[in-house]
Amino acid sequence: ELGQLPALPEHVKIVEVGPRDGLQNERVIVPTDIKIEFINQLSQTGLSVIEVTSFVSSKRVPQVSKRLYGMGCYEIALGDTTGVGTPGSMKRMLESVMKEIPPAALAVHCHDTYGQALANILTALQMGINVVDSSVSGLGGCPYAKGASGNVATEDLIYMLHGLGVDTGVNLCKVMEAGDFICKAVNKTTNSKVAQASFNALEY
Repeated sequence: ELGQLPALPEHVKIVEVGPRDGLQNERVIVPTDIKIEFINQLSQTGLSVIEVTSFVSSKRVPQVSKRLYGMGCYEIALGDTTGVGTPGSMKRMLESVMKEIPPAALAVHCHDTYGQALANILTALQMGINVVDSSVSGLGGCPYAKGASGNVATEDLIYMLHGLGVDTGVNLCKVMEAGDFICKAVNKTTNSKVAQASFNALEY
């Protein structure tokens, strides 16, 4: 069939990192009660994994992924936290990692600094990855990558996946509402294109 994309997973698990990776890299200290309310709202969206706390992990170094897997880690996130990757470099990295580790044990974590995150994620999906990190409203930069913009926005990821016919089990409207709540709380504009377009449409 013409124009058919390579096989995509039927279901993608979205790992929501907004309360952890997202908020810890915002310049504002978020009061605990606001964080709790944010997490409560996210828990109503259908997101099955929400990261709420953080420690400096060896996931920062893709080379240790083989050791982590050997030690029994069942899911290893490969991060492009500076956002410099492209679909080509994503494909090459996954090809080399998959020589050692099955795709079922891998997740991808992409930042959108150069506007490549969704394209990189789509490449990973076509290569058999079905776990993707994202952050509501694209919250957060990267503590060790100066000038890197936020994680890929959960809203934009869901919009793309649903448009591809991939099941996520997540309610996009509820995620946008949680994003709107936290953006108002930290006094920032959302980095989600989908949320911007949807809320702008509502205002007219």
